[in-house]
Amino acid sequence: MVDAEAKKFLRENLVKVQDKIKQAARKVGRNSDKIKLVAVSKTHPNEILRAAIEAGAKVFGENKVQEAEGKIEEIGRENAEWHLIGHLQKNKARRAVQLFDVIQTLDSVALAERLERICKEQKRESLSVLAQIDLANEATKNGISEKDLPSLVKFLQTCECLKFDGLMIIPPYFEDAEKVRPFFRRLREIRDDILPNGELSMGMSHDFQVAIEEGATLVRVGTAIFGERN
Repeated sequence: MVDAEAKKFLRENLVKVQDKIKQAARKVGRNSDKIKLVAVSKTHPNEILRAAIEAGAKVFGENKVQEAEGKIEEIGRENAEWHLIGHLQKNKARRAVQLFDVIQTLDSVALAERLERICKEQKRESLSVLAQIDLANEATKNGISEKDLPSLVKFLQTCECLKFDGLMIIPPYFEDAEKVRPFFRRLREIRDDILPNGELSMGMSHDFQVAIEEGATLVRVGTAIFGERN
C-alpha cells in the first residue's frame, strides 16, 4: 500500500521533471510535446508503479526482462507503455518480444536476426527497436560501435517485423552534464545521416536537459521521479 505522502512525492517529482523538459525544449525552440518521458522503474515494486500511473506516468523503462515480467503481467500493457532499456541477453529474447512495446537496446545483427525470427514465430507483426550505440568504447557498456552500425542498419531495412525507430545511448557518467553534450550531439548527427526522423533516446536524471537541447525525443528518468533506489 502506497501512503498519501509517497503519492504526493511522486506527483510533485513528475511535475518538476515535466517542467524541466518544457524549459529545456523552450530554450532551443522545440515543442516539449514531442519529447516522451520514460520513467525508469527498475527495482521499484508494482504499487509504486501504480501510484506513478495515477500521478501521470505513461511509459516505464525496465532493465531486466525477468524483473519486468511480473510488473507487465500484473499492471498490463493497456495501462502503460513498456520499454526495455537494459542489455538483452539472447536467452531472454523470446520473452522480451512477448512483453515489451519497445526494445531500446538492440546492439548486434545477431540479436536483430533472433528478434525478427521470434516475431515471425510469435506472429507479432511489428516490434519497435532502437539501436544502442557505444560511442565511448567503454568496456562496461553494451552497444554497437559506430563502425559496425551500417551492417545493423542494412539488416533492419530488410526486416518485416522489426521497426527501426531510432538510436539510443548510455554515455559515460560525468558530474558536469555539459561534458556529456558531445556524445548527445554525435548521436544526433548519426541519426540525421541514417534516419532523419528517428527517435533519439538519450539523457537520464542528471543530464536529460542537455540531451533535450541536443535533440532527445525520449528521456529515461528514474531517480528524479522515484528518488534514490533502495
